[in-house]
Amino acid sequence: MKFGPVPIDQAEGAVLAHATTAGDRRLRKAHRLSADDLSVLKAAGVTQIVAAVLAPDDLGEDAAAEKIAQSMVHRNIEAKPAATGRVNLYAKVAGIFTVDAAMIDAINAVDPTITIATLARHAPVEKGQMVATVKIIPFAVAAVLVDAVAEICAGGEIFAVNAYQPVRVGVIQTVLPGIKPSVLDKTLRVTEARLTRSGARLTAERRTPHEVAAVAEAAISLARDNDMVVIFGASAMSDFGDVVPAAIEKAGGVVIRAGMPVDPGNLLVLGTLAGKRVIGAPGCARSPKENGFDWVLDRLIAGLDMTAKDIAGMGVGGLLMEIPTRPQPREPLPARAEPRIDVVLLAAGRSSRMGGPNKLLALFDGKPLVRRAAERALGSRAANTIVVTGHQRERVRTALSGLDVTLADNPDFAEGLSSSLKAGIARVSDDAAGALIALGDMPSISSGDLDRLIEAFRKSGSRAVVRASHQGKRGNPVLLPRSLFPAIAHLEGDTGARHLVEAEGLDVIDIEIGEGAAVDVDTREALEGAGGVLQD
Repeated sequence: MKFGPVPIDQAEGAVLAHATTAGDRRLRKAHRLSADDLSVLKAAGVTQIVAAVLAPDDLGEDAAAEKIAQSMVHRNIEAKPAATGRVNLYAKVAGIFTVDAAMIDAINAVDPTITIATLARHAPVEKGQMVATVKIIPFAVAAVLVDAVAEICAGGEIFAVNAYQPVRVGVIQTVLPGIKPSVLDKTLRVTEARLTRSGARLTAERRTPHEVAAVAEAAISLARDNDMVVIFGASAMSDFGDVVPAAIEKAGGVVIRAGMPVDPGNLLVLGTLAGKRVIGAPGCARSPKENGFDWVLDRLIAGLDMTAKDIAGMGVGGLLMEIPTRPQPREPLPARAEPRIDVVLLAAGRSSRMGGPNKLLALFDGKPLVRRAAERALGSRAANTIVVTGHQRERVRTALSGLDVTLADNPDFAEGLSSSLKAGIARVSDDAAGALIALGDMPSISSGDLDRLIEAFRKSGSRAVVRASHQGKRGNPVLLPRSLFPAIAHLEGDTGARHLVEAEGLDVIDIEIGEGAAVDVDTREALEGAGGVLQD
């Protein structure tokens, strides 16, 4: 290939180096010039252009990138069509990315005109995420170089996404005097959430004294019916003969490695028992923040082997005190729909402070309050509106007639708010990132208010709790991330999710939406003051 100024009479078939305008025609960069293009350029007074002239044995940038991508052997990965000398490759499933670094290095050493970049080895990836990119630097490259790369690719699998498996996990938590049950409960919730992200399932838990024999017995029992056992010790491992590694051996298992060069996560134990993997979790695994436990757990769930040598090799990059989100090369993740949010509208209460009438059926501008709240939820960016009914269920449902809402009955509404929360969350879509909990007796909440909460949740990465507020005071509605759903299932009595938010230590974002965040209508005076008219 020759690159540089080319006389216009010799430019047919050349590749334009820069976008060029001639008359009313604009020729883009990398456009292959035709005889008609040259006539237009000549008419505009152009006598030469900067272009690439391909030799007979050259391949154009797109053809070269396509040939290299097609020569690669990989699993659970698909290549997109070439454009501007680039082929991007994407994960077809969620899992752990593996790559033959020697093969990548060999390709990149062939010639600087040909490049390939990938994610880091053992990076967790989502379905649809870009994992590698092939880029041809100039407009064309010698076919012999492309053939050399294709020969390297024929040497075996270059990279893969190892799909997460539906692994069943049993958990053991040991107990010492002074350990609060709430700590153990939170550990279980965090572990459930950690497993859910990769499609694994927590099937059973055992709580035992912090003693070798008791832990060994529980491990044997759980290993029979599960693919993996995770042990949380009440006291951190302080010696290789401590309770957790000793219990694995007493149960007839083998300790593969005790201790790992990842911080946080140093005190992890890895073993096998009856052909099943056993992980002695470090104390940091009680937190949802990324730590060395995630690295080992995710690889095992993806079906990858873990040896003592593998763990010993984790030191470079193993300092995880701060982990920035790694940007994707050249382009962002494939376009995704906004995170799905379902509204859970609570409308099951007895209106006991009204002295008889149901406040949700009170008319505001001639419309029942519950219908007004449901319509505003439907007018928001939420994907679905779930209305939880209970007290005077049929009357409330009649007031909602014709609306495209999902009805969730709560037969236990008399037990308090928690029962309605659980009934509503149980109907939230499996792919929803969060649930916006709205109260049916707040007449001043608008669709726009709900959208402001949804937008703040989206900007948080769908991880934070987002609350409506007014003048610095928290109010309602509140948007809860999916990570809190398992904990909601354990709520009891007339209590909401407020204490869960505080206990889980999640980020909380307060959004000022005005007075509406604080206006409910629990009493006749409040309802009438807000413009409502009670109905018998």
